[in-house]
Amino acid sequence: MAKVHLRNITLDNFHECISLEVEESQKGLVASNVKSLAQAKVNPNLFPLAIYDAAVVGYEQAQLPMIGFTMYEIVAGVGFILRLMIDRKYQRKGYGQATILEVIRRLKLYPEVELIATSYQRGNETASKLYRSLGFIDWDIKWALDHESDIFLKLDF
Repeated sequence: MAKVHLRNITLDNFHECISLEVEESQKGLVASNVKSLAQAKVNPNLFPLAIYDAAVVGYEQAQLPMIGFTMYEIVAGVGFILRLMIDRKYQRKGYGQATILEVIRRLKLYPEVELIATSYQRGNETASKLYRSLGFIDWDIKWALDHESDIFLKLDF
């Protein structure tokens, strides 16, 4: 199984982050990294992170290319996984699953996080399979049920 290492987005890796691309068929399903970074700049509850293969651990400067981007939010007792994008060159290698597992591990370290949640756009079967394979189930909270375009999931722990 793939293993990942998450790092902050910095001046050194910013351009690499915004250059990452998903497959053409996924472009309408994932927010751009530029938009995500702009949101994180003005919202202190958002935590944007670069995804690297775990082989970069121990190197101050990553010795391998960035493979993706993730971002989570902590608000109202919920650790919400807002973004997951793996560059098209690294898809179908287990990095998405490894990233979600690492984000879950990190969210569990926050004492204020009582529930972990995420969402995906209706019709995104790849995301549905990934999250459900990791134990996420439908989140039947009123505000989530009112969303027509997104499916909201939770992971109790």
